[in-house]
Amino acid sequence: MSTPAVSHAGARQGRLLTLWTPEDKQFWEREGEAVAKLNLWISVPALFLAFAIWQVWSVVAVNLPALGFKYSTNQLFWLAAAPALSGATLRIFYSFMVPVFGGRRWTALSTASLLIPAIGIGMAVQDNTTSYPTMLILALLCGLGGGNFSSSMANISFFFPKERKGSALGVNAGLGNLGVSVVQFLSPLVITAGIFGIFGGEAQTIVKNGEHTQVWAQNAAFIWVPWIAIASIAAWFGMHDIADAKASFAAQAAIFKRKHNWLMCVLYLGTFGSFIGFAAGFPLLIKSQFPDVNPLAYAWLGPLVGAVIRPFGGWLSDKVGGGVVTFWNFIVMALAVLGVLYFLPKGAGGYALPFGPQEGSFGGFFVMFLMLFLTTGIGNGSTFRMIPVIFLTQKLNELRGNDDAAKAQAIKDGNTEGAAAVGFAGALGAYGGFFIPKSYGSSIAATGGPEFALWMFAVFYTLCIVITWWYYARKNAEMPC
Repeated sequence: MSTPAVSHAGARQGRLLTLWTPEDKQFWEREGEAVAKLNLWISVPALFLAFAIWQVWSVVAVNLPALGFKYSTNQLFWLAAAPALSGATLRIFYSFMVPVFGGRRWTALSTASLLIPAIGIGMAVQDNTTSYPTMLILALLCGLGGGNFSSSMANISFFFPKERKGSALGVNAGLGNLGVSVVQFLSPLVITAGIFGIFGGEAQTIVKNGEHTQVWAQNAAFIWVPWIAIASIAAWFGMHDIADAKASFAAQAAIFKRKHNWLMCVLYLGTFGSFIGFAAGFPLLIKSQFPDVNPLAYAWLGPLVGAVIRPFGGWLSDKVGGGVVTFWNFIVMALAVLGVLYFLPKGAGGYALPFGPQEGSFGGFFVMFLMLFLTTGIGNGSTFRMIPVIFLTQKLNELRGNDDAAKAQAIKDGNTEGAAAVGFAGALGAYGGFFIPKSYGSSIAATGGPEFALWMFAVFYTLCIVITWWYYARKNAEMPC
């Protein structure tokens, strides 16, 4: 049943939408859809840039030794891992910022904050005497990009009606996630030329295979600066704040008492946590298991596949249900992990499959990992479609009576809690960016190979299959969605 039509005269005050009822079909068709799409298409490039800055250290850290920085291998690892830790932690706080400050304001300010690490890294890498604590602080500041995801998704969820949330969130996150792949692909290219002239600083000389080569390592960070500035201005002047989306932290904190908040955090850790973790650890895993393969030639393809397919996961979930898509998706993920185990070289780890090619097969390994990236993307879209639907349905089910005022309040409260849950799940899921590559390292150190870590991933995906089937996908499930 759609929300009763209301008058929308005077529904805007500048960039503030004082009345926003996307569940009202007449309002949606008349003006709501156009406004929602405008905000979505400004949000997408802002989130893209956030992911690029978040993951820029995956490229920068690799080049530091060649530039003359005297950091240990462990220090380099922490520089690459620090943005994942700070980004995941910041997401917890960013989850609740949109209803407090407004989506337009927060998107503009949080995007502008990316200028700090972008400019800072560009300056720091030009001087190989830069202290390690300075570099670590800059790496932690890249977590500002990771935090943006939670607020961006929470903001966009307010703009769209229930039946369009999956597609909208899928587009926002999917195209935003492309920043991971693009930064890994573009950075090695832009550091080869002085594209900023006198404004970009001097070249550095590196020795590779006995040959001296000039590079502009700062370009890996500086290349994003003008786009961040443009996106921030576009968000400030083009996006909208929604008056009905205003809520205190206390109102949003109700999600911590909701069982489904915690269940969806587990499922999202299995989808997005896997995406960002696999993206961070894929190059290192390739290098450790197939030393003759150049990981940089292949690693960027995985995140690209996962990002591009994410909108399809949201769209498919709008059509057949998020619970059903998520259930079957986790089954394929578990099988793909077994495929990776099958094609790994059979080392001395003790946890390898007793069959499969003894020397391994990079082709089979790579295809299985592409399947994993594909399913993480679909699962990202389906789980993020589930969350707002679950919380809205829950609030409507709690209604006593059917008067319009009570129903409108239930919709508002459901959307507020759903947006907070979307952001909070995104926060916990982001810790996968640290734990998955760390699991590889720990498994290799303890057993001689990554197999034990992969078996643990398969067990976790099996747990996700059971949770999804029991609560969301089976007949007579508690919360079918």
